[in-house]
Amino acid sequence: MAHSVVTGATVAEVMAELAELEDPRIREVNAKHGDDHGVNLSKLRALAKRLKTQQELARGLWETDDTAARLLAILICRPKAFERDELDTMLRRARTPKVHDWLVNYVVKKNPNCEELRLAWSADPDPVVASAGWALTTERVARQPEGLDLPGLLDVIEAEMKDAPDRLQWAMNHCLAQIGIEHAEHRARAIDIGERLEVLKDYPTPPNCTSPFAPMWISEMVGRQPHV
Repeated sequence: MAHSVVTGATVAEVMAELAELEDPRIREVNAKHGDDHGVNLSKLRALAKRLKTQQELARGLWETDDTAARLLAILICRPKAFERDELDTMLRRARTPKVHDWLVNYVVKKNPNCEELRLAWSADPDPVVASAGWALTTERVARQPEGLDLPGLLDVIEAEMKDAPDRLQWAMNHCLAQIGIEHAEHRARAIDIGERLEVLKDYPTPPNCTSPFAPMWISEMVGRQPHV
């Protein structure tokens, strides 16, 4: 008999429901991407919708160190309620890709300390932490580029992306592509950097999907833009 936890639920009750949602086949697929949970994300989101926003429950679920519980915590928390140092600690403990990505995209981006964390993380010696800083920079390149040193970002990407660890390399490459897509005056240089470094050039891309190889990514996305 499935649980039906709602507002006012305890961490133990929620963990019991998550255990019932566990599917070994989903866990097996997720393991290939470095994620250690077996809960269907649609079912996880449905549970979050029932629970609604509960900040203290979210904190309790996060402390379990369980990946599915942490993903749920991200969905039911109040992003603006976290202090800067609290988010810094959370990111450093978010070692699976999905928790890391959701924390950055669903929580940090909506937090008042986002810009301060972006600057601190971008220069962090831990490449996984640095990748979060670059993800936040990519967001600014697209939405709020005023004040960013785009030529300086391209200098760093040109010097460091080729030998960066996977997660950091991926984040830098996304930033490179975003600069080329959004900023016509830097497009030729962004494409040139991508072509010379050849990062993700041979990445297997399914049909009808955009290659993450920056020159192809930039060309395809620019081609979709309406011509004025």
